[in-house]
Amino acid sequence: MRVQDIDKNDIGFLKFIGGEVLDLGDGYAELGFDVLPHHKQHFGVVHGGAIATLADHCGWYAAVSVLKEGLSAVTIEIKINYLKPARDEVLKAEARVINQSKRTVFTTIEIFSKDTLIAYATGTYHILDEQKVLNSAK
Repeated sequence: MRVQDIDKNDIGFLKFIGGEVLDLGDGYAELGFDVLPHHKQHFGVVHGGAIATLADHCGWYAAVSVLKEGLSAVTIEIKINYLKPARDEVLKAEARVINQSKRTVFTTIEIFSKDTLIAYATGTYHILDEQKVLNSAK
């Protein structure tokens, strides 16, 4: 999937949490969202699930940015380490492709609150033929 062909607005769940694509390049993605009250858990910090969702989407955008036309990817594994609580108004994630094989793309993802690294993740994405997936879903 070429970078210029990626629709930055077609992911419903990312839009649902208020996330947006801030930057996209070959093997790189940057996403973010404004922290709202529904993103926080009972201690008043951003819920780990919201952080993991941002990380996963960011890794996916980086992964598909290196794929050929007609290919896409799905998450097969994501691992996240939470380093510090996030209380600030904006979260930002940056993902980079570290390795691509015939069947998978491996990414690293850093999640920031202002300039503070609050979480670090790795994601593995399985490469799929979009047409085969769409045809099998019918």
